[in-house]
Amino acid sequence: MNKVIKFLLTCMLFIISVESTTFASEENKEMDYIWNTKRDLLVLMLTYPECIKDIEKDEKGFVYLVMQNNNKVLYDDKKEKSHEQKFYNSDLQDTLEQIYPLDMINNVMEEGQDPGRIRCYSFLSNMYGNSKEAVQKNITNKSTYYGSMMFNKVNGAADNLEKALSIISELAKENPKIYNFVSPTSGTFNYRVIQDTGQLSPHAFAIAIDLKSDPADYWKWCNREKGGNRISIYPEEIVKTFEECGFVWGGKWSHFDILHFEYRPEIILKAKYFGECNNAENSEWYEGCTIDENTESLIEKINSVIDN
Repeated sequence: MNKVIKFLLTCMLFIISVESTTFASEENKEMDYIWNTKRDLLVLMLTYPECIKDIEKDEKGFVYLVMQNNNKVLYDDKKEKSHEQKFYNSDLQDTLEQIYPLDMINNVMEEGQDPGRIRCYSFLSNMYGNSKEAVQKNITNKSTYYGSMMFNKVNGAADNLEKALSIISELAKENPKIYNFVSPTSGTFNYRVIQDTGQLSPHAFAIAIDLKSDPADYWKWCNREKGGNRISIYPEEIVKTFEECGFVWGGKWSHFDILHFEYRPEIILKAKYFGECNNAENSEWYEGCTIDENTESLIEKINSVIDN
């Protein structure tokens, strides 16, 4: 009888232990989700202050960005999606899910790693223009060392392109090989879709530039080995300069697009602030970011909306 009782007690303790572990695991997942939501909202509001007016949460728990035109953009539809589904039907959470690597790479990224390649089109169209004509109204021409560049002036995109190309032109004086990777450039504004996708290219919003083209630059033009060889010789100075100006590099995608740089400052800022965050070691979700009066105000706003 004693053996039976001991056995039953052991089973009960095991079940309780498993349930406690499962509950703790679910609690951690929930905390991670909330913290990542807050971080995403913070970097979006910091990098796009002229376009994002407010944030809201509805009675079902869905979070929205309120744009300056009063349109609302859903942060997370909370649907399970494959990587391909995220590319074709993404929300803001999908676009910021993968952390962009700030260190230079020397080979093609692992399959499925495309930080910055997934785009939320409702967000982009509300900021940069929801038609060719609307985008064109926001375009300015920037005179640079590499020629005149048509780029979107919203969110400082054109100014940051001009800054990046100016720095690169100076770097090329010290390292002449840089010039051969930049000029002649392959285009900025072009209202078109991405080949075989039906999705608008970021060039359609005038927020991307393609530098000098090479047959090994694009994942559809060559195999991964040739793409990796091209990445391994690509000047780090070019990549770092564009990243410091808020651009992601298509060379850091598994679907590599090595000549491509795209203005996505929220991707860069999240990598800088939260790229190496360990939630278990942090006491606050915003640890890692630079705190000033504006950031502190945004943190308070985000906490008040998400926690209520």
